[in-house]
Amino acid sequence: MTTISFQVAEPGPPTDASQDARRTTPGPPSSAAPSLFDSDPEKGGSTRLDRATSGQPSQQAEIEEGNWPTEWRAWTTLCACFFLMFNSWGLVNAYGTFSSYYKDVLLPDTDALYFNLIGATECFMVLILSGVVGRLLDAGLYKYLLGTGTFLITLGFMMLSISNGNGEWKQGSFANIEATHGIVAGLGMACFFVSSSQIAATWFHRRKSLAIGIVASGASISGLVYPIMLRFLTTSIGFNNAVRCVAGLIGITALFSFFFATPNPKHIHHSPGSWMDHRAWVDFEAFQYKPFNWFTASIAFLFLGFYPVFFNLEEWAAYKGFGYKAGIGRTSGPGEHRPLTAGLATYYMLAIMNAMSTFGRVGAAWLSDHFGAVRVHTIATGVSSLLLLLLWTLAPNFDVAMVFVAFFGVFSGSVIGLPPASMANLLGKDPRRQAKLGQWTGMMYTFAGIPALVGPIIAGHLISEYKTYITVQLWSGACLMVSAVCMGIATMYKHREEPDMVTSDQSDSTDQDEDCRTNNPTIRSNASSRTVSSGVSTVDRRRDEQQNEKSDDEAKKAKDDERA
Repeated sequence: MTTISFQVAEPGPPTDASQDARRTTPGPPSSAAPSLFDSDPEKGGSTRLDRATSGQPSQQAEIEEGNWPTEWRAWTTLCACFFLMFNSWGLVNAYGTFSSYYKDVLLPDTDALYFNLIGATECFMVLILSGVVGRLLDAGLYKYLLGTGTFLITLGFMMLSISNGNGEWKQGSFANIEATHGIVAGLGMACFFVSSSQIAATWFHRRKSLAIGIVASGASISGLVYPIMLRFLTTSIGFNNAVRCVAGLIGITALFSFFFATPNPKHIHHSPGSWMDHRAWVDFEAFQYKPFNWFTASIAFLFLGFYPVFFNLEEWAAYKGFGYKAGIGRTSGPGEHRPLTAGLATYYMLAIMNAMSTFGRVGAAWLSDHFGAVRVHTIATGVSSLLLLLLWTLAPNFDVAMVFVAFFGVFSGSVIGLPPASMANLLGKDPRRQAKLGQWTGMMYTFAGIPALVGPIIAGHLISEYKTYITVQLWSGACLMVSAVCMGIATMYKHREEPDMVTSDQSDSTDQDEDCRTNNPTIRSNASSRTVSSGVSTVDRRRDEQQNEKSDDEAKKAKDDERA
């Protein structure tokens, strides 16, 4: 751990040089001194806070930097944010089990396109509102978001449990399921999704990617817990009561997040001058940054093809004869059924894929801290596309199918868990851009909302139209391949812009030196046991030289007196 303290140098005796300094250099800060926010960051201006956080010291109390925070609130916040992801994107991951029950029991004669539409609506709600949620987070309104999300998700699943008769054969209503599971619960998930990673990131500066990876693993654990929980409880107490139990677990864990998920008090929140100004919601500076544009395009293609895999995995396994539908005892699919060749319930395959994604999320986050999030993200997305195009399409038996489930689970965890860390990586170390991380991440996800809605619908139509799952396999693989290419281009532009950012930093050094001369700080680093004068003006050096000359003159005069 490195401890850095800032002190103000004590003024020396009033020499001519120091008098010149008082005439040419502003004095110490007073009540009339400019504040940290003497420039509006919403208009792209650089603030004194920006310069302080860019590495130039300010006249502050002792600041400690370490790999991990020592305050207990950081760790309770990390746990609370884990549950925010558990109850947002985790429920999207678990939708395949709900969809399977809707198709086989509640709505057996309904086209597969409609079941994909319900899951796509969840994704759409979560993503399309990410820009709004990110901006509200930047303004410090996190408690309103968490309270609203807790209420809406719990309400949505409670309404789902009472809106489909007894939850038995052909008693379902597509409109009711879409309204409760897709729209109401989806709105609540939107309040949690961006909040989970951005609140946790305020506490973990040196290990930000790993912290976000731990939070993202909540979606994987949720995708393991909820499918198994729903299937076992449906068999024993019925679908409606099982959904009520799911709603109860959501409510308990969401309340924990509401009370314990708090940003770091040192994190700066900025509210717009007017919420009606379009600049409060859309930062047009982002579109001038090419890495942002290409990475946003990559995330759009990613969501166009990613979730059809999870939504249709169980149906594909049953159609191929690699498993059976628990509680139903038969296979289902768009065309002719294959003979059952394995005794594994299909929902276990979805649970295993989600469980394996935990390793991908955490492992990729650790690698990102060492090799860069965008590089790791690009490689993981490329490998995932190859797994879909080569391994999933050609799986001839149960063993190969399980290999695909395991490996795609690992790499899919990296693919879906890294976008926030990759965006932070693309923004570099520019403090003004980093201050807008929540808004830029939200904008990125907002642009992915329409593809997330359209992608599963297209996949469902392809299955119904061509009576085979090879269509969705090729569709998903091609979308992820295009996504990987766009990520690679974003990485290329990032490296091209880094020299420009360095030049820009050097051009700002004059203003930073003036601030340092005003405060005249001395930095002491315990790690290196060095004293470095940062921004000390030439006036101070002249004063020291004159003092030394005066001392030499006095010593010479004393020697002359002794000789006389």
